[in-house]
Amino acid sequence: MVVVSELGVQRAKVAVAVAFAVNGLAISSWLSRVPAVRDQLELSTAEVGLLLLCLSAGAVSALVLSGPLVTRLGPGRAVLTGAVVVAVGLAGLSLGLALGSPVVAGVFLFAFGAGSSPWDVAMNVEAADVERRLGRPVMPRFHAGFSLGTVAGAGIGAAAAALDVPVAAQLVVTAAVVVVAVLVAVRRFLPVAPGEVETGRPRARDAWRDRRTVLIGLFVLAFALTEGVANDWIALALVDGHGATESLGAVGYGVFVAAMTIGRLTGGPALQRWGRVPTLRGGAATALVGLLLVVFGGPVVLVLAGAALWGIGAALGFPLGMSAAADDPVRAASRVAVVSSIGYTAFLAGPPLIGIVAQASDILRALLVVVVALAVAFVLAGSTREPGTARTA
Repeated sequence: MVVVSELGVQRAKVAVAVAFAVNGLAISSWLSRVPAVRDQLELSTAEVGLLLLCLSAGAVSALVLSGPLVTRLGPGRAVLTGAVVVAVGLAGLSLGLALGSPVVAGVFLFAFGAGSSPWDVAMNVEAADVERRLGRPVMPRFHAGFSLGTVAGAGIGAAAAALDVPVAAQLVVTAAVVVVAVLVAVRRFLPVAPGEVETGRPRARDAWRDRRTVLIGLFVLAFALTEGVANDWIALALVDGHGATESLGAVGYGVFVAAMTIGRLTGGPALQRWGRVPTLRGGAATALVGLLLVVFGGPVVLVLAGAALWGIGAALGFPLGMSAAADDPVRAASRVAVVSSIGYTAFLAGPPLIGIVAQASDILRALLVVVVALAVAFVLAGSTREPGTARTA
């Protein structure tokens, strides 16, 4: 490990937080406008699910190469590479909307997903390194940076929808912001010494054979589905399921991501007091209550309260899963890549699954698929237990 001054570690901490925040902004800048994208491309609910599948398919396809890419380039250059590809995807999506072509939009959403994978793996590996050097649990705060980015993106989306700003114009501006912000941030990442990061394919295979890593991956999959379904569908659920306006649908999405941000910013004390497993199981229970309020709540205020509880409950699953995967610094890159590969299956299967169920019944009933995911997350939370800690009931 390269020796870095305390100031250098603090600068890296800020830079990683920026990388997470810009990642969230890039994603929510268009997810908050899904109803407008649907209307502009004249898609059915099931076809919206297939469009979202393009993004997820790109992400899952690229995850196989993300671990080796981070190893070869280092976290900083891998994040920048992914961000450039994401920006190309955003610009291309705007072209698809301008042309009214679902095919063009889908191709560039695939590119968006392909760029997001190395960006995601690399920034989590860098975050784990910073966390180890600081000697305290800060991974949830980095993911709070992601949530802050999604809050900003949701706010921009809601304002743009209210002002009738074209989605295509919004996405082009976002693409430019992504490249500039990431280019500045990665210059403050921690230096990587030659040979410091693991190399070679055998260790990548070993990560897939490690039982704990696979269980953590399945746990992350369950929480990723819990989070991803809300990200992809909560705005549409308010519009189609509860008769809300498009602007109010964007607000509902904003409530969810704002609650996730609060949960991640305040999760540190709970984690230090109770540890990973009880904290995560409490989160799963809270998310379940929120989900049921979103589905069965009557007044919009009650539905928005459910969105908040859903967000708070889902907040710590993904970041603590990444921390657990990176407990061993020597194998962090390959294990984070494996956990991400398994976890991102939720983003691959979730959109079309919800879309198909919604087409057969309605969007609110389709959201109940998340109940199964939360049950799995509750059971598998034990796999994230810190090495060396005693097993408790």
